[in-house]
Amino acid sequence: MTTPHDVYDNPLIGRYASRAMSERWGPLRKFRTWRQLWLWLAEAEAEIGMTGDDGVTPRIRPEQIAEIGAHLDDIDLARAAVWEKKKRHDVMAHVETLAEVAPKARDIIHLGATSCYVTDNADLILMREGLTQLCETLAATIDALGRFAETWKDEPTLGFTHFQPAQLTTVGKRATLWLFDLVLDLQELERRRDELPFRGAKGTTGTQASFLALFRGDHEKVKQLDRLVAKKAGFTRVVPVCGQTYTRKLDSQILDALGGLAQTLHKWGSDLRLLAHRQEIDEPFEADQVGSSAMAYKRNPMRAERMCSLSRYIMGLPAMAADTTATQWFERTLDDSACRRLYIPQAFLAADAILRISLNLANGLVVNREVIAKNVREYLPYMITENLMMAAVQAGGDRQEVHEVVRLESHAVTARVKAGTGTTSELLDRLKSKLTGIDFTAITSQGAKEFVGRSPEQVTEFLAEHVAGVRKRYASVLGMKAELHV
Repeated sequence: MTTPHDVYDNPLIGRYASRAMSERWGPLRKFRTWRQLWLWLAEAEAEIGMTGDDGVTPRIRPEQIAEIGAHLDDIDLARAAVWEKKKRHDVMAHVETLAEVAPKARDIIHLGATSCYVTDNADLILMREGLTQLCETLAATIDALGRFAETWKDEPTLGFTHFQPAQLTTVGKRATLWLFDLVLDLQELERRRDELPFRGAKGTTGTQASFLALFRGDHEKVKQLDRLVAKKAGFTRVVPVCGQTYTRKLDSQILDALGGLAQTLHKWGSDLRLLAHRQEIDEPFEADQVGSSAMAYKRNPMRAERMCSLSRYIMGLPAMAADTTATQWFERTLDDSACRRLYIPQAFLAADAILRISLNLANGLVVNREVIAKNVREYLPYMITENLMMAAVQAGGDRQEVHEVVRLESHAVTARVKAGTGTTSELLDRLKSKLTGIDFTAITSQGAKEFVGRSPEQVTEFLAEHVAGVRKRYASVLGMKAELHV
């Protein structure tokens, strides 16, 4: 007997994505949407006044619409599979399956439509819903990370350029760097969702010829049908022109936005992994969690690593969407179909997965203050040199000459530290005799918080100017949690 465990199970569904996103891209949801689209089309055709051969009698009767409406959910997938094997056409298989349970409506199901009426419009509906779900999880992540930034806005930490110790920043200020990218991603996802048009009722090659014939040459009614079907689906925009399919550039633009989100979360995940290596910030680690099957002492940053791994997968998908857009011939070719069945759902599933991880991380980051403070103390003498340079220049010194003094002495001390014969504290002693005319003691006696610049103020300002609006728009989802499957 064959069981579900005998065949490949997509880990995006089994391990990573939420149930809501997985169901959205599942077969039942897709085919229910097809039936809903057939219902909307029949309703719109009837409401606009499509007539029969005599030009007077309504072409679509109320009982036919009611019969389609009564069978939106009772989809027999096994029966549809039988029809598809026979007809080698998925849309016609589902037309026949619906017609069997709605025989009165048989002659008006899919009336005037082409396959892409249901396939393309359904994809647009599902992508719009998927973007809304992603925006909500992303907003919750921004809120949680914003709270983290506020909590740690005053905590000095080493800044890094080239992953070498640089001037001090704060833990909270660094978090705003991650946050700003996330805010930009949210804006892009919202824009793609809000500007997403509906394909509508365009006919076989986008000319609406079939609908023009059904409405007996009435162009205004054909235009009205296009707008009305879109309205029933909740869209305010309709593509102005299309071939048989809507332009695949829409898919490409959406996958580019998802790829941009993946870039941000990969960068954040990489930073967290480096900070975990320095033992400055840890990701959540549960009481029974195992870091390594062999090295029992290990506490690996597996959440951040998984976020990076899935982000890398997403970043590879836009190239396929771009290829599809570039290689469509004239009004359409079918070589887009199979790959779109893969990369559109999987892009959304993977994006959902990395956002769930990001939310889990944002709500559970552990800051190891003592380790951070120890690292700051070790490098603080180097950090102080910039203030010493500025004071020396203000006292009349030549900026380039002062810079050279600091450079030579710093490198000499660093060489001794690396050789195990000195400490970083020697640097200030060596500079004291060479930088004269300044209040050396006043500058060097300052604590680490005096060297973080406007970091705390920047955090406060950023949260007020860029995060507060997100919190207002998504107030209903703030505080959302994400428990990971594994």
